[in-house]
Amino acid sequence: MGRFYTEGPNFMLDGKPIQLISGAIHYFRVVPEYWRDRLLKLKACGFNTVETYVAWNIHEPKEGQFNFEGIADIVRFIEIAGELGLHVIVRPSPYICAEWEFGGLPAWLLADSNIRLRCYHKPFLDKVDAYYDVLLPKLKPLLCTNGGPVIAMQIENEYGSYGNDVKYLQHLQNSMIERGIDVLLFTSDGPTDVMIQGGTVPGVLETVNFGSRPEEAFEKLKEYQKDQPLMCMEFWNGWFDHWGEQHHTRDSADVANVLDKMLGAGASVNFYMFHGGTNFGFWNGANCLPKENFEPTITSYDYDVPVGEAGDITDKFHAVREIVGKYVELGELELPPPIKKKGYGRVAFDQKADLFESLNDLSAPIQATCPEPMEKLGQAYGFIMYTTQVSGPRGSHELVLQDVHDRALIFLNGEYKGVIERRKDWTGKIMLEIPAEGATLGILVENMGRTNYGAFLKDYKGITEGVKFGYQFLYHWTIHTLPLDDLKGLTFGALSSGTASPFTTLAAAEEACGPEGCAIDPYAKGEPAFYRATFTVDEPCDTFLSTAGWTKGVVYINGFNIGRYWERGPQKTMYVPGPLLLEGENEIVIFELHGTNEPAVTFLDTPDLG
Repeated sequence: MGRFYTEGPNFMLDGKPIQLISGAIHYFRVVPEYWRDRLLKLKACGFNTVETYVAWNIHEPKEGQFNFEGIADIVRFIEIAGELGLHVIVRPSPYICAEWEFGGLPAWLLADSNIRLRCYHKPFLDKVDAYYDVLLPKLKPLLCTNGGPVIAMQIENEYGSYGNDVKYLQHLQNSMIERGIDVLLFTSDGPTDVMIQGGTVPGVLETVNFGSRPEEAFEKLKEYQKDQPLMCMEFWNGWFDHWGEQHHTRDSADVANVLDKMLGAGASVNFYMFHGGTNFGFWNGANCLPKENFEPTITSYDYDVPVGEAGDITDKFHAVREIVGKYVELGELELPPPIKKKGYGRVAFDQKADLFESLNDLSAPIQATCPEPMEKLGQAYGFIMYTTQVSGPRGSHELVLQDVHDRALIFLNGEYKGVIERRKDWTGKIMLEIPAEGATLGILVENMGRTNYGAFLKDYKGITEGVKFGYQFLYHWTIHTLPLDDLKGLTFGALSSGTASPFTTLAAAEEACGPEGCAIDPYAKGEPAFYRATFTVDEPCDTFLSTAGWTKGVVYINGFNIGRYWERGPQKTMYVPGPLLLEGENEIVIFELHGTNEPAVTFLDTPDLG
């Protein structure tokens, strides 16, 4: 049994002062086979603690159905950390942000249109408590008070950036205590008056999050919390990327300098992140702030931190370790054996299944008067297809979606007509004419990740209001939910050559556009379809999939969704961990939305994050 607590300006562990040097590693962003490797590297850098969020939506994907296996086995992750002599900070609050889908909240919450998130609203709190009834008993034996490695837990995450409902925060605090959580509890917020005031719980340790100017941040914290330990719970030593941006990097010397100031002041620190990992599947989040565009996060969560997405030691690792060595006695650098990386070369696709021909194989059609959003149909992630008949003749009118969340492909009688994106600066218009015999209107909508931060958390996906053609709303729709979590129902046929775009890349197409716009839609390469191929692996190793020549879609390796790609960048390769591969024959399936000039991919031995 151990005890971790505060005494004046110090953290104390079993009666002795301790300065926490911690790093974030999210178990749900790393395949379980590599948890030990990443934790060993954290320890080798001189850190004594690992921190992780707990993603509610990965543990309760459907209400009342819980998952704590595989990549969701948080108990095993904590046990491995304990075996390596590391302390553990767990952040199990219902909301985590983390650039994770819906900030960790499960999508099924939104089936209730009246739900109120992150406040003292009983229907919401009942869901949280039901989740805690399952989660917290799993964590209780791992607490330091029970001989385990967990020394502290967070009540809520950066709540001062969202609200000021202290009664809600106290409910979460009491819910944890009532379920046997007797370790140090804390909150974390940005170092401003408003944020600290909104996120603080009386009698609970407050910590602050920042990337620079530690003196200012800690002085602000001291104004509200005197004679308590100073801790930066999130030291942003790198940053994440949105689609269409440049890949973010931060100078290692700058990171080392800020760390030196914090440790020199006697403060504790948690690196956000130490190892970022990957947003596998459809788990990436998005940002949507007032007066700004909707910006989904890319698949890679490399974050430009001490240990890269594929587990590589970076220059930042060595710069950080050198600073840590000024305050902690470090021996020789001991790292686990390097994980081998290999390029398997080019793989050509020889099978294809068109989406429109496969709709009934993937889901049963639903008849609805209005084009309902995913959540009302029990769907969480993926795509959704809306189809209706429009009578004719009708002259040229604009097709308006109210509102599309997040990106829609428009088809008339199966012919691609254009794309509508959820962007404030999106200026494209879809103009349609309906022949005398009428036409079938199809709208394929992609959920690109729910908002994970800010005021617009209640982020319904699909078409959230209605569809107008001219001034008239369209009714009576056939809907196919397409979560794409099981592709076994697909029937593939031989791949035949199709018509390709005259442009090899989206950038080339955009360059060809004049001041009047584009005569050729750069996305008009082909219909949405699944492409399948097999390839042989002699030795399963980490590898990187180049999607050059493809436009936008999702990749599955042996049935595992490794995430999204988009020609828009910045990332140009996708990380494929070796444990996902098999010795011998392997399967790759790509769901491509716009077609490709060459149905082939290349497995490389090095990444390209742009």
